[in-house]
This record gives sequence, structure tokens and C-alpha cells, in this order.
Amino acid sequence: MELTVIPIEPISVIAIVIMAGTLVVAYLKKWMMAYALIIANVIVFILTLLFQYQTPFGNISMLVVDLGFRPGYLSVEQIPQLYTLFTSMFIHGGFLHLFGNMFIFFFIGTAFEQRVGWKNFIIIYLLAGICGTLTHSLVNLGSVTVLIGASGAIFGIMGAFAFSYPRDEVVMPVPIGIMLIMRIKVIYAVILFAAFETIIVYVGVEDTTAHFAHLGGLIGGFILAALLLRKRKTHTTQGQTIYYDSFAPHQGKKIDFSSLQKLATTPELQQMLKKIEAETIPQNRDIWIEHFLEKTVCPKCKNPLNHFDRKIWCEHCGHKTTY
Repeated sequence: MELTVIPIEPISVIAIVIMAGTLVVAYLKKWMMAYALIIANVIVFILTLLFQYQTPFGNISMLVVDLGFRPGYLSVEQIPQLYTLFTSMFIHGGFLHLFGNMFIFFFIGTAFEQRVGWKNFIIIYLLAGICGTLTHSLVNLGSVTVLIGASGAIFGIMGAFAFSYPRDEVVMPVPIGIMLIMRIKVIYAVILFAAFETIIVYVGVEDTTAHFAHLGGLIGGFILAALLLRKRKTHTTQGQTIYYDSFAPHQGKKIDFSSLQKLATTPELQQMLKKIEAETIPQNRDIWIEHFLEKTVCPKCKNPLNHFDRKIWCEHCGHKTTY
């Protein structure tokens, strides 16, 4: 038996350093791993656009060829290529592929990491991504398709979230005919995503998406959460979510809603303020506040307001307030 080692381009080595290095920097700087993963995916995607070569079938990125995973790598001779189980999670085939994955991940990933801490989060993310890739590869052993993308890992986070915090409500894109951003219980969102993927697999839709990787990642994430988190306490006796972020648990700052209520002068703003008051996830609440303040006007002169660091002011009449 002779092991096959395929040489890779220098730019692919640089990409691997970026993938691993971003996670190391996040650990040292105590950043959220979810943000670090998004940054790494964006940087690597830029590299895929910059370093391509021409073929009779069009331009192909060097990184996709070097760092994508092929089902054939599961053979004994191809063991040295198993590192692509990791690298393939950072490679995307186009802007829409990247944007779709990172958009969903921004909502679901940050919320889950806040609850379970960075260690459990990154373990589940990476292992679930590998589970997704292996699932698709085992079902398609004879295929020469190159597997790329973070969707298997993202579905793994969904599965783990459904196991550990099924009743929590989060704001996230949900596939209901079209992708709608809505506030929904985690378990309902995951059921919708799982049903969507299962139907596609059952009817045999032929597209370029690795749907078996989605299902494999989802099931893998659920099992990993059962093994790592087990029956960990998730809520207080009052029903409040317990956060286990081992870096720095987010301490939600108290908001003076009376100041914001004075600015809610239209039915739309009043509705947005209700969502802000009901939001339990600090990052989602901050996003809603940002949208709210962008639509408000000065209560004195009706001119647009400026805001920064919880301070609100009007440059025309000098009105000031905080929240």
C-alpha cells in the first residue's frame, strides 16, 4: 500500500494558516468564535476569487481544488488528504453560497455560543461539519464531486441548539417558501429546516447542494450536544436562559425604555419597540435598537437624530437623551 500525498499550492497553505490562525487569535483576544469563523470564511473566499486558473470548463479556484474534500479521500491510500475534512468547511463556491451560509450562521451561531461557551461551540461546529461531510461522502462514494462549504457545520449547530435550548426563541431566517427573518422557537426552526432537507433528499432533487451533508451535520450536532452538554441546566426557575460563555458572559445593560418610548411616534416604531422589549438575546436586541433609531426623528424639531454609545442627539436643535 502506498499513501498518496498530493502537493498543494502555496496560496492554499496560506489559506490553511488563516483558517487556524483566526481561531487562535480569537482565543487569545477572547473574541467570539462565531465571529472569528465568519471572518475566516470571508477572507478565504476572497482568496478563492483572486487565485484561479483557466480550464476548458471555465475558471477554477486553486483553493477549491486543493482544500475541498472528495469522497475518494476515504480510501486508505488517500489518508494524507483527510485534512480537507477541516479545510473544506471554509471554502465556498460563490458569493451567494458564502452569504447564505454566513447570514444564517450570524443569527444561530452567536446565540448558541453565548449559551454554551466557546469550547463546546467550536467542538460541536467542527465535528458536526466533519459528520456532514462524511455522511454525504459515504452516500456518494463513487462521486468525484468536491465538497465545500460550512453548511454541514451550521446545521450541526442547529441540531445542538435544538437539543440543549429547544424552547428558546431566536431571530433567524426560516425557509417558509422563501427565507423569512422571524422570531421563532429553536425547535420549530430546526424542524422546518430538517423537513425541507428531508423532502429534497426523498424526492431526489438534483442540484449542486450536498443535502446529505446538511442532514448528517444536523444529526451529528444533536448527538454531540447530547454527549457534551448532557442534561445541563439551561434555565433559571424564572425561565430565564442561562449563559455559559467561559470567556466573558454577556452582562446585558439595563435600557431606559422610557427614553425610547418618547421617540416611538408612529405605529411602526411602537411595534419595533415592543420587539426590542421582548428580545432576550443582547446582540439581536442591539440590532433592533439600531434599526429603531435609524427611523426616529427629534421630538422637538422633527429632524433626523444621531446616536452613538447609547447617546442620542439632534444637531439642529441640540436635543439630547440617553437610553
